[in-house]
Amino acid sequence: MEDSPSSFTVSSPRRTLSLLKRERRAAAWPLPDQERKGAGAGAPVGPKPSEVYGFVGAISTVIATAVFLVWAYTPEPWLHALGITYYPSKFWALAVPAYAIVANILAMAFYLGLNFASTPPPTSFATLFDEHTREPSALVASEDGVEKPIEPISDLSIAEVNDLMFGNIS
Repeated sequence: MEDSPSSFTVSSPRRTLSLLKRERRAAAWPLPDQERKGAGAGAPVGPKPSEVYGFVGAISTVIATAVFLVWAYTPEPWLHALGITYYPSKFWALAVPAYAIVANILAMAFYLGLNFASTPPPTSFATLFDEHTREPSALVASEDGVEKPIEPISDLSIAEVNDLMFGNIS
């Protein structure tokens, strides 16, 4: 049997996925993971750069937080006794977190306002139909025992939604 793309077309998405997995295993070319592992037979593979950056970032964050808390809560005479005399004013121990919180709240308010400004009014037909609207396609009824394919994605009409939600209210 020839392995052409048309021979993998079936009516069920589950079968399509299983055939794609089988095809991937039988591929003649090496996958990107196999190329990296096959660089040297038995050669040790080190951590990925993203893992190293994540680890260093996590440790740096913990150390910076500990230094900040020690600086913020240790009285000035104790720091002078340890020989630490050049450091920012204690005002910044409260000011920086407060500024960060206020900036975050203002950014969220700005984002919310931007969303409200770019949304059409509820009376506009653009809230019901636009250039991306997809009408549901008519599917051919299948025989018993044959799996139906998943219906393509489409929009529901407002009449259909109202009928499903409210039924025939008279």
